[in-house]
Amino acid sequence: MPVQTVHIVSFGYLHRVKKWELPEADITLDLRRHFRDPHVSPKLRHMTADDAPVRSAVLGTPGIATLIAHTVGAVDAYASGPSAGAVTVACGCAGGRHRAPTVAAALADLLKAAGHQVFVWHLDLDRPVIQR
Repeated sequence: MPVQTVHIVSFGYLHRVKKWELPEADITLDLRRHFRDPHVSPKLRHMTADDAPVRSAVLGTPGIATLIAHTVGAVDAYASGPSAGAVTVACGCAGGRHRAPTVAAALADLLKAAGHQVFVWHLDLDRPVIQR
């Protein structure tokens, strides 16, 4: 497998008013509907993916590890294609503070371990908690 440059961006859908404000990506993981939001827990609500309890909650969610592993496979498929160029993966959740940055970081770790050059941006990790 050739070494691939991979850009990973995490974001919160609720911080984007228009669809055109969403990050452009080859692969977009929408984590909103299928995976429990740590925001619903008062203990986790004001924490972020920088905090171990949030990472444990997200990574312990059934299906997340499989999604991350399959996304590594999808990036490898893009890297095997005939066109050169970086692959961009966008990870989105409601507020961009819990699920998306946790998944982005875990994905980055696996891709780096596989030899890819990886750059990660968290667009909304440090934004205020969205009241909903």
